[in-house]
Amino acid sequence: MDARTEAEKAARTAYGRLVAYLAARTRDIAAAEEALAAAFLRALEVWPVRGVPDRPEAWLLVIARNRLKDSWRRARVRSEAEATVELLMQERNTNEPVFPDDRLKLMFVCTHPAIDETVRTPLMLQTVLGLSAERIASSFLVKPSAMGQRLSRAKTKIRDAGIAFEVPDSDAYAARLPALLNAIYATYGLGWVDFDGGEGRGLADEAIDLGLALHGLVPLTPELNGLLALMLYCQARKAAHYVGGRYVRLGDQDFALWDWGRIEVANRMLNAAGTRRTPGRFQLEALIQSVHVRSAVAGGSDWKGVIGLYEALLKIAPSLAAWTNYAVALTEDGRAADGLAVLDGLDTVRLKDYQPWWVARGHVLKTLGRPDEARTAYERAVGLSQHEAQREFLRERLAEI
Repeated sequence: MDARTEAEKAARTAYGRLVAYLAARTRDIAAAEEALAAAFLRALEVWPVRGVPDRPEAWLLVIARNRLKDSWRRARVRSEAEATVELLMQERNTNEPVFPDDRLKLMFVCTHPAIDETVRTPLMLQTVLGLSAERIASSFLVKPSAMGQRLSRAKTKIRDAGIAFEVPDSDAYAARLPALLNAIYATYGLGWVDFDGGEGRGLADEAIDLGLALHGLVPLTPELNGLLALMLYCQARKAAHYVGGRYVRLGDQDFALWDWGRIEVANRMLNAAGTRRTPGRFQLEALIQSVHVRSAVAGGSDWKGVIGLYEALLKIAPSLAAWTNYAVALTEDGRAADGLAVLDGLDTVRLKDYQPWWVARGHVLKTLGRPDEARTAYERAVGLSQHEAQREFLRERLAEI
């Protein structure tokens, strides 16, 4: 493996742990990110010449710590801050193969009440996962410059307010949990969309890892259980979802490619959540996936059951995705006219660049026997698709009209 590939792998797999480790000890996320960025650049200079070190993460940590120490000294920071950096330098023997995973602490910092609610999820996506402001902005439908400014302000507030890097007590944990779950789900969503390989697969797995880490703190939190079940049901099908460069619909997937171990874990997670009798968004979404899995295996469908779950979901957590999927479920149940009415009733301004809505609209119009309108919708969906596998799948739907 060449040096650049190894550096990219380290960035993908260790970024969050390295930033969290550094930031937890300096309480300065921006400085930790800058130091780590400098370490990665140094790796690209040194590793091709001297070879990749045995423990790349430890090597990066040493370079980043040295960078932090130098920058703080140049800035003539207050003595107690410099003492913190000195402690950071001495705290860990770099010959040791592992260092503490402080990502949960960093996630809780990002959801502190002092941080604006609208920036908590984007902040976690950048600091814990290393996503760029540009990519985050595209997911939240805002300009990259505006997102960058929001993230910068939040990091400054964390530093200046001296927000502690710690796992909070049970009351604070409960208050911050919804934001944590939303961030993990957003991470998984980004990973699932990128189903044709590369970074997206890593993001999906990272989201599950973070959810399991939270689960280790409090083993039975119904909505966390629901989120884990939801992600595991979906991830269990990933090998069958995209085969040989082609997207495969659920009903056409090879069940032998499913990860039945993950499905069993998802079943247990969801069943445990149900014992608390406190249904929520993620539990309902997991139940929908559970129904799809059972129906696919049985060779049938339970669209009435899916419709009922979507109606329950829309009462407590309405979203464009939920409404769009509800419309598709109505159509599959023989109620395409009702499905079209649902799609037409949504905010068309927000939907002009929402690809799933155009896919659903094409399917519903095709079912209603309105080929010209269906073709227009599918063509728009093709134009909005980010991956060739998606585009090819939709072109096949167009050819069927």
